[in-house]
Amino acid sequence: MDSSCCPSLFPLHRCKTIHLVRHAQGIHNVEGDKNYKVYMSPEYFDAHLTQLGWRQLSYQVDNLRKHVHASGLIKKIDLVVTSPLLRTIQTAVGVFGGDGYSDRMDIVPLMVANAGNSDRDAISSLDCPPIVAAELCREHLGVHPCDKRRSVSEYQYLFPAVDFSLMESDEDILWKADVRETKEEVAARGMTFMKWLFTRKEKEIAVVSHSGFLFHTLTAFGNECHPLVKKEISSHFANCELRSMTIVDKGMIGSDPPTANYPGKIPSGPDLPSEAADEKDEKKDTSNSLHQS
Repeated sequence: MDSSCCPSLFPLHRCKTIHLVRHAQGIHNVEGDKNYKVYMSPEYFDAHLTQLGWRQLSYQVDNLRKHVHASGLIKKIDLVVTSPLLRTIQTAVGVFGGDGYSDRMDIVPLMVANAGNSDRDAISSLDCPPIVAAELCREHLGVHPCDKRRSVSEYQYLFPAVDFSLMESDEDILWKADVRETKEEVAARGMTFMKWLFTRKEKEIAVVSHSGFLFHTLTAFGNECHPLVKKEISSHFANCELRSMTIVDKGMIGSDPPTANYPGKIPSGPDLPSEAADEKDEKKDTSNSLHQS
């Protein structure tokens, strides 16, 4: 029987659920769809979200936020990892952040009012999963100004409760004006990112990233699957699209012990399961035969 037609099993503690999100519509997306050369314009440095991206029509940040709450995902997600670019951080805090911020000395806002020309009220850091920025899930590095980030100091002012401790440096040392990553390099960085996710203790993680990064990373997966599953895994993301997937540790990357397994406390003696008892008797008979001979 063709094994590809059968479901497969894998230990639960060697699996991790990830919810992948592409950022909402950025100002560079609007003009770039009309003329690709726009992506070379310094005007779109670290592009922020459009007003459509935030709230107009029936989709994007507000609509995804409603879905995340209505589906119960917000209660399951242990951590949100975001690319450290303005449009992804705005999406992450808008979708997964708390409600409106009330000025309290003991609570730091997740986002200050009008961060990145958002025309949004401040967002609270209460009742939401922690949000951490990571360089590994950035968009294609180099050449396009829209993919160059600001200084961490500037982001920390705009998003006080977002964790930037994983950032390599205050200034962007990864983006180069004259060298753009190849697709293969983006995919390799994506695989490194996936391995890093598996070292995290959290079991359910949301990732807010970019079209190119998600596409080239996910294209590396699913080669052993049915073609339709492979297509489902690696197709391009729409703005503010969310897809939930499971990553599996087949190479003993993770070291967490199983938390749901139970050994059964099988007693010794005649109460062994029949298969185990038969196996034990066979070994005993073989040992006796060898001893007698």
